Amino acid sequence: VLVSVICSPPQNYPLYIRSVPTENELKFHYTVHTSLDVVDEKISAMGKALVDQRELYLGLLYPTEDYKVYGYVTNSKVKFVMVVDSSNTALRDNEIRSMFRKLHNSYTDIMCNPFYNPGDCIHSRAFDNMVNSMMMQVC
Repeated sequence: VLVSVICSPPQNYPLYIRSVPTENELKFHYTVHTSLDVVDEKISAMGKALVDQRELYLGLLYPTEDYKVYGYVTNSKVKFVMVVDSSNTALRDNEIRSMFRKLHNSYTDIMCNPFYNPGDCIHSRAFDNMVNSMMMQVC
C-alpha cells in the first residue's frame, strides 16, 4: 500500500509519500507520477461548470496487474493518490473514499498549523500516525 500527497499544479511534486513495505518504493513513485496524467484528464473531463459541485473522490484511476490506483483532488487542487494491492478484494469503494476523507481531514489540520509553510514536505507525527493506522487496516 502506498499513500501519496501531491502538491498542486504546476509543480506536482510529492509533499508526502509513505509505503508499506518499502522495498518497491521507487516503483510506487513511478506509478504515482504516471497517475497524475490520469487525474488531470479526469478533472478536465468534468468541465468548468461541474468544478464547484464536483465530487472530490475520483475513484479508480487505473488498474495494473499488481495494483489498483485511486485518486482524490481537493478544492485547492492538491492531489491524493493511493496505490493498493490488487489481490486485496476486501477493500470496497466506500472504504477507499472514507480513507481519502480521513487523509483530507488530516491534511487540513496540517494546513491550519501556523508553523507549516504550504508547499513544504509534510513532517507531522500526527499525520504519520493516522496514515500508519490506515495502512495497518488495509494490510
